[in-house]
Amino acid sequence: MEDLILQMIEAFKGLSYFGIMLALTFEFVPAELVLPLAGYWVYEGDMNLYGAIFAGSIGGVLGPLTLYALGRYGGRAAIMKFKKFFLLKDEHITKSDQFFEKYGGSIAFLGRFIPLVRTAISIPCGMAKMNIWKFIIYTYLAMLPITAMYVYLGYKLGPQWKKAGEVFGQYTNYLLIPIAIFIIIWLFVKRKKMKVKVQ
Repeated sequence: MEDLILQMIEAFKGLSYFGIMLALTFEFVPAELVLPLAGYWVYEGDMNLYGAIFAGSIGGVLGPLTLYALGRYGGRAAIMKFKKFFLLKDEHITKSDQFFEKYGGSIAFLGRFIPLVRTAISIPCGMAKMNIWKFIIYTYLAMLPITAMYVYLGYKLGPQWKKAGEVFGQYTNYLLIPIAIFIIIWLFVKRKKMKVKVQ
């Protein structure tokens, strides 16, 4: 399956930066493969590092937008009908629903860093008819650092770009620490506002 996806991604290379965006539009194509490979193309001199990161970040928004639209216009019935095409499991959808109920629209940003939630979090955002521009901005801000790290690793690893996922795992904490601090501050501010409203 991975070889088939890689062949598909390689076919998109001819479309340059647009090809990166297009590949990431399909949610069944793992960003963990597309982005390091794009970094390898940078290593080969076929692309610019910043251009690849920008294209990857835009593609990282277009993919979730398809699930957002499915949730917004198709509802739960459409989700359950088409979930297999997006490689989604009931567990992903249930977890995403729970997180959205707990944290609201900001989960469009925070959810990108949470396993079992990151893929399906767009669905409850769409079903709740979250403002689409807010969804796009939150998603882009979350995808930018992840995209930059994967593309950069693919670039630095060169022919060994397939090891990017393994290396990414080693440095994930450095990415998650500031995110965790942000979440703690956000929860504290939100709780304070709720207390003020109650009074």
